[in-house]
Amino acid sequence: MRSLFFISVALIFAMGLIMIFNTTSAEVLDHDLNKSTHQALLRQMYYALAGIGMAFILWKIGYSTLLKLSPYLLIFFTVLLALALIPGVGREVNGSRRWLSIFGISHQPSEFVKYLIPAYFIHRFLSVKDKDFTFLDFLKLVAQAAIPMFLILIEPNNGTTAVIGMTLVVLFLLMRIRFKYWALPLLIFLFIGGISAYNLPYVSARLKVYLNPELDLKGKGHQPYQAKIAAGSGKFFGKGPGNSLQKLSYLPEAQNDYIAAIYGEEFGFFGMLVLILLYMLLAYLGFYISHHTQDKAGFYLAGAISFLISFQAFLNLGVVSGLLPSTGLNLPFFSQGGSSLMANLCGIGVLMSIAERHARSYY
Repeated sequence: MRSLFFISVALIFAMGLIMIFNTTSAEVLDHDLNKSTHQALLRQMYYALAGIGMAFILWKIGYSTLLKLSPYLLIFFTVLLALALIPGVGREVNGSRRWLSIFGISHQPSEFVKYLIPAYFIHRFLSVKDKDFTFLDFLKLVAQAAIPMFLILIEPNNGTTAVIGMTLVVLFLLMRIRFKYWALPLLIFLFIGGISAYNLPYVSARLKVYLNPELDLKGKGHQPYQAKIAAGSGKFFGKGPGNSLQKLSYLPEAQNDYIAAIYGEEFGFFGMLVLILLYMLLAYLGFYISHHTQDKAGFYLAGAISFLISFQAFLNLGVVSGLLPSTGLNLPFFSQGGSSLMANLCGIGVLMSIAERHARSYY
């Protein structure tokens, strides 16, 4: 079971490495940039090694220790989120303040907070579960989780905020928290939040581009429109490795959120089917671990991590195909992105810790 899990992650990552080198080297050559064609590839491998090291540590210390440390880790990363918003401290890219430069290396704290908020919620929930879990207890937990979520929202990073929110909803269901505590308030919040968000220029612009990308082909509609062209032109078997045209400056920075479009152009529908099946296998194995875990902490945590990874993949592929508006989320283990890769590998390390502790129940 664990071997199959490792193989699926390794295959997705290896395919992603090929596409990152393929896409970024074409950009370097096309623009005659004064840097190595291997720079992005080596950086991704560096982050992978760092992430594997962190995942190994989490695997060995165990998920129970992570849950106990989650309050302190969440406080630490909430402070980092606040620092990232301060001009001159945080780094602004494309109008968003999501990055902190530490020792000359940029990090995105929100990528780790995606995992820490569910872990903290599980830890606090289980600490009061022996008592009567009242509505006041629920409100306290939600209020504590809302602080880092609000900081992520104002970066702005709506995609990550939505992923965290949906993960908490999944936890509410797994924990069997009473519907009256969260279902109606959630609907009211979504209604009010939807109206407020639509009136924000940042959100309304993305929605308009999503519905009609042709209205702003030289601006925000450029990437979604070119992504459709890339994915559609691949047809069934694709144009072949390295033969993408869209990566030649037509689809800028494709190695991040839109790397699946270039992959679809070169490997076609068949290649995309293989990639989707790998993510489905990864999700199945994660939920299988959760289902066969013997204690509630492992059950909740494995379910949350499995949902986090699979939901991000669903959102990214939905954006690339034009089914969903742009979320700013990359494709787990496949897209270029150091913080995202390290955080997701840490999630895999925690899943392996849960699987190892309850390995006998799998056979």
